[in-house]
Amino acid sequence: MLTKEQKEQFSEILETLGETLDITKTQYEAAVSSYGAVGDWLAKPESSLAPYTPIIRPQGSFMLGTMIKPICDEDDLDIDLVCELTGKNLSWTQYHLKQAVGDRLKANETYKKMLDAEGRRCWTLLYSDQANYHMDILPSLVSKDYSILLDRAFSSTDLYDKYESLAIRITDKKKDNYYSDTNSENWIKSNPFGYARWFFNAANIGSQHKDIRLSDAVNPVPKYSKQKLPLQRVVQIFKRHRDIMFKGNEDKPISIIITTLAAMAYNKEESIIDALINVSAKMRNHIEKRIDPNTGKPIKWIPNPVNPEENFADKWVEQPNREKNFYKWLDQLEKDIQTIIQKRGLDHIAEAMKKSFGEPTVTKTFSMLGEKNLNLRESGTLKMTTGTGILGLEGSVTTKKHNFHGND
Repeated sequence: MLTKEQKEQFSEILETLGETLDITKTQYEAAVSSYGAVGDWLAKPESSLAPYTPIIRPQGSFMLGTMIKPICDEDDLDIDLVCELTGKNLSWTQYHLKQAVGDRLKANETYKKMLDAEGRRCWTLLYSDQANYHMDILPSLVSKDYSILLDRAFSSTDLYDKYESLAIRITDKKKDNYYSDTNSENWIKSNPFGYARWFFNAANIGSQHKDIRLSDAVNPVPKYSKQKLPLQRVVQIFKRHRDIMFKGNEDKPISIIITTLAAMAYNKEESIIDALINVSAKMRNHIEKRIDPNTGKPIKWIPNPVNPEENFADKWVEQPNREKNFYKWLDQLEKDIQTIIQKRGLDHIAEAMKKSFGEPTVTKTFSMLGEKNLNLRESGTLKMTTGTGILGLEGSVTTKKHNFHGND
């Protein structure tokens, strides 16, 4: 059982670990600038898409605030985007809408050279080695009042549950009606922004984080923010643990499952260490067992919270290694967390964390932690709780400022 002071120390360590995993402000703003330029190109008055008011917005981990740096600095960041079109030509099928977006990208010589092979649902722009990111652009159809609906949904931290109203229609090359159906009501439905609102409902802990603005999440040009909610930090930490454990294994646990189960298991814990312990222990409780209506066999089911008919674990049947690896990862995660929280002293804690989160990341984390505490010491605000030897912002004894001349 951790004491209050130990919890504060571990939470400070984990918060700093999360900051180490964050993409930098420079990386963030470069990505926003890049996709903003793409959006401007698609929406120019002379663009064939201009009548449909194209808007580019981030989705996925970039929008959720759970993106992490890759283990290797040379690896790409994967930035997921939605290209919203309000309405379409009446004769357009999914194929036509997707090609209209692709053709407009190809009309720009720079983007034409950057385009990867056409994906199942997205167009992908590969940026230079110096930028170290690529962008998956998902063409979609939205209602004419969609921006108003988004503003309303993300305008406050109060509970919002009208997720269905935020659904969009997307294109999918593998669907039978891809080339033939002009009625967008029959196209596949997706709801990345409804999912984001559900996630922020789960993450919200009220007045503790008043300055976190949900509206920034769906802003086409969101501001960079260092502050994260405990659930966001937990998801980041889980994803790094997964990446270290599975390296380049394609059957590693996927982020949408980790994020969904973490949000389902999260119980508004205000400290990161409490959240980390409790969420990791309860995630498996939210994996359902159902009978497959097609085969009559039992299957695992992780429902999409904004579309319960969708099973995020649907690939587990045809690729059983994914299910096996998920439970293997979860068992190891719980074991590693318990090992870490039993350590005392920063050196021992750091050593225990290196195997789980990578030596360079952990070394940087404790270096940053040391710099923070040095700055607090220099300002005279670093305190030590009597009898524990734990440094932090709360306590009963203020540590003396060190003048580095051998005297206090």
